[in-house]
Amino acid sequence: MPNRFLHLVRHGDALDDGALTEAGVEQARLVGQRLRELPLSAIHHSPLQRAVQTTELIRQYVPDVPVYSSEVVGDYIPPIPDGDRLNGPAAMVCDGVPPDELGRGAALAAAAIERYAVPAERDSHELIVTHNFLIGWFVRHALDAPAWRWLGLNQCNCALTTILYRPNRPPSLVAFNDMGHLPPALRWTGFPPELRI
Repeated sequence: MPNRFLHLVRHGDALDDGALTEAGVEQARLVGQRLRELPLSAIHHSPLQRAVQTTELIRQYVPDVPVYSSEVVGDYIPPIPDGDRLNGPAAMVCDGVPPDELGRGAALAAAAIERYAVPAERDSHELIVTHNFLIGWFVRHALDAPAWRWLGLNQCNCALTTILYRPNRPPSLVAFNDMGHLPPALRWTGFPPELRI
């Protein structure tokens, strides 16, 4: 039975959606070192600068792996609750976001699952360098949780999440937000510094 391992990495720490910070560069190097032992068949990344730069740093450790840029693994808002269920975290996430952009995000999120969250014909390891929300969306799908449940599944910059897909079996969450390759000073999940782990 073929095993398809999908490895998900959030981009390194960045300044205002732009270039990586010094910490982000170091995070990317460390996750690259960790990934160099995997037999990666492909790297897919968001077209945004922070993901592109993270991918370039990872590639220093896996130089022969083909790389593909894809809007499907870009930065967008996956599906969220409608109507009176739109409150709390969902309201904060989509505050001021036009409805057409929310619709676009829902369509891209569905395309990401259709493209990547499926078994393969032979054993493979693929890496996606993407953004916080999309990793939460993949994890939510793997756990067969409600569509809105990606909210609150926060990823550390350059942490590693791995999902296994096999024919005729549900997806298996192998690792979630694994920061073992990062020293404590580089582990960040969106909480204030005094709450870092």
